[in-house]
Amino acid sequence: MLDLRLSNFHFEGKSPYVVITGKGGKTRLAPVMQKTVDHFKKYVSVFHPDSASDDHLFYTNRHGKRFAMSPDSTEKFIKKYGVAANGINPEAPESLHPHCFRHSRSMHLYRSGMPLVLLAEWLGHAQISTTLIYANADTEMKRKAIEKATSKLNPLLSDEAAFLEWEDDEELIRRLYGLSQ
Repeated sequence: MLDLRLSNFHFEGKSPYVVITGKGGKTRLAPVMQKTVDHFKKYVSVFHPDSASDDHLFYTNRHGKRFAMSPDSTEKFIKKYGVAANGINPEAPESLHPHCFRHSRSMHLYRSGMPLVLLAEWLGHAQISTTLIYANADTEMKRKAIEKATSKLNPLLSDEAAFLEWEDDEELIRRLYGLSQ
């Protein structure tokens, strides 16, 4: 993200995207939602009103000159606002770091049904095994999977009491418990 330049954003046409270069110089195209385009345009109008297209999207000012924001600066910035957010709302995590945003967005996409293979590509992972960290299902995902896998024909889900026919069948109960032959 810190390497992004204004020229990496392409909003012409029906499918806006950003060109991202990751570790090892691997380049990929990431789709951008219209809401993100709107936020980007507001950000640029405030922080880049007279900028050239090769300027970094995120920067710091030192001695009147712009420099690409460093990972250390970003980490300090995010930690500072994490503490502030926690002071306003204790449910907000106090200890934030930049990777939290990447992980959170990835989990949201995965929970919403994005296949792991597509998520790996979106994250720029060369091996799907790297993406498996996101595959830890939470309780809600497990509940939804059970609901999908459980047939409506299951008598336990039926409003009818037909499945209780064994209730007074002493011989059947003994056989089920292995008490008779």
